[in-house]
Amino acid sequence: MSDRILATYRINAPETESKVRAEALATEQSVEMPLAAVTDPRVLQEIVARVEAIRPHGDGFEVVLGIAPVTTGHEASQLVNMLFGNCSMQPEVELVDVQFPTGYAKAFPGPRFGIEGIRKLVGAPSRPLTCTALKPQGSTIEHLAKLARTFASAGIDVIKDDHGLANQAFSPFAERVPAVQRAVDEANLEHGNRTIYAPTFSGGPAALAEQVRIAKASGVRMALVAPMLVGLPVFAELVCDQLDIPVMAHPAFAGANRVAPSVLLGTLFRLLGADATIFPNHGGRFSYSRATCLDIAAAARRPFSELAPSLPVPAGGMTVDRVDEMVAGYGADTMLLIGGGLLSAGDRLGDRAREFVKKVAAAR
Repeated sequence: MSDRILATYRINAPETESKVRAEALATEQSVEMPLAAVTDPRVLQEIVARVEAIRPHGDGFEVVLGIAPVTTGHEASQLVNMLFGNCSMQPEVELVDVQFPTGYAKAFPGPRFGIEGIRKLVGAPSRPLTCTALKPQGSTIEHLAKLARTFASAGIDVIKDDHGLANQAFSPFAERVPAVQRAVDEANLEHGNRTIYAPTFSGGPAALAEQVRIAKASGVRMALVAPMLVGLPVFAELVCDQLDIPVMAHPAFAGANRVAPSVLLGTLFRLLGADATIFPNHGGRFSYSRATCLDIAAAARRPFSELAPSLPVPAGGMTVDRVDEMVAGYGADTMLLIGGGLLSAGDRLGDRAREFVKKVAAAR
């Protein structure tokens, strides 16, 4: 195991340029100046990123850099800066993999509940989990609470806000969250279920702190946060310092860079504290391939230092008809998220939600 962070970059350039480009990338992602101008031997030895490997790939090549962990400051913003700061402005460069040295992950929160913690909350020790979304934004709070009651009565494990529901005038957080949580609590009491509600946390630090206060007072037991929208350092600190409930990471704005989805959604979100990670499933509204989706799920669950595994949550245009296929592909340690596919049932929403619950329970 290397004592450095091993970051793999894919560069769409002629292979004849590989050595020069690799060395340039190493300086760009560490000292950001010509090595001839560095006069301190310690900086050259301990700080400058090393070119660990160069290998051909398609029409270009891949470069593995060894980045000194000390240069990251062991905090989220500087870690991402060292991995993909300046080189993110080079359109031919993509970050496709990252491996951390032993012990490095201890500086970050990681999932505090993970798959097992979420299973305990909903009372489902082994089967795949179910999830749906409250939609659309613009709905009244009364409508959203009614939807939540219907879904909770059907026994769906997690009801999350649509990520577009934030703190808008038509359903402000301070009014929406207590109302929806009450509806879920009442349905749980009536039907003996253990459904949990995950509202969207959004905005700057002050707004997030107030939302945490409201959520705690309302008895909320899960949070939905988009790490790329609130900022990775804020996400890590929110998870580590303020929230004491499982956090589901939403991928909004995660496509606005050239970091491989398995690295960002599976590895980095997990390192920074995501207990569950949503991603666009193949064959839905988005263009992720099956291989990409399986890579995300693998990164979320594979052994990673001493971090708990994150729960993969495939979503994005999924339907009840695909339950068996998704369970077969991802396995039991998965939460299936179907939103619009249930809401399109109209007057049969309750029946369709119960069908979803039963089908997942029976899937193998």
